[in-house]
Amino acid sequence: MQTKTNSINPINPIQEPAGSTDPLIIGGLKLSSRLIVGTGKYASFALMREAIDASGAAMVTIAVRRVNLDNPKEESLLDYLDRSRITLLPNTAGCYTAEDAIRTAALGREAGLSNLVKLEVIGDEKTLLPDTQALLEATRVLVKDGFRVMPYTNDDVIMAKKLEDAGAICVMPLAAPIGSGQGILNPLTIRLLMEAVSVPVIVDAGVGTASDAAVAMELGAEGVLMNTAIAAAEHPVVMARAMRLAVEAGRLSYTAGRIAKKPYASASSPSDGIVTGAKHS
Repeated sequence: MQTKTNSINPINPIQEPAGSTDPLIIGGLKLSSRLIVGTGKYASFALMREAIDASGAAMVTIAVRRVNLDNPKEESLLDYLDRSRITLLPNTAGCYTAEDAIRTAALGREAGLSNLVKLEVIGDEKTLLPDTQALLEATRVLVKDGFRVMPYTNDDVIMAKKLEDAGAICVMPLAAPIGSGQGILNPLTIRLLMEAVSVPVIVDAGVGTASDAAVAMELGAEGVLMNTAIAAAEHPVVMARAMRLAVEAGRLSYTAGRIAKKPYASASSPSDGIVTGAKHS
């Protein structure tokens, strides 16, 4: 008699559904992690590097304006990033006009950073909400100039579609205002936005803790981008590890397929086959 063999790995008995560990693909780039992290607000470059390592991120965003491009001999955050395994994503943080954002993106590319750009055009100093009209204008110009544009935008379905039509390789709607730590304020609009576009949706800005990242992934987002939630945490390296696990768990949960919500209870154990009474001889 032959014994059936179990195809599940006895060392790691979890059988993951197809696609749960698939890489994040954006504009032809294949990334091993669905968590993208920033480099600002750390107490030191050494702490930044340690947190990035703990996060497992394969893409790291850097503000072009924070890098001293005029003096390459001066110590820079670039000295603390392993560019053999990390994809740099220059951003246009601090730009308030389309012209300024376009110029900043060009400076980053000329300095050899990347033709990728996380495009930010801020419209209001208090809320740091994006100026979507200027964002769309800058996206069109940069795409024509050969940039692969990843625009930071609001959670507006119509604008997301316009950005995709303009050639953006993904759209990055905010979960909440930058650095607010409020989590996903409008999950419905994030869902609608994901249904409206065919490019990847990366939830950006407003994540505060690991559960926020997991929720974003469970909604079906392709990835999450964050900086303050890790850098400003009491223990940034520990939070970076928590965010890594949350993104992985959220992705697994999404691909596993959750049960439907019901208004009434449903027994965990099926009633079929249960003996309701004993027979006496």
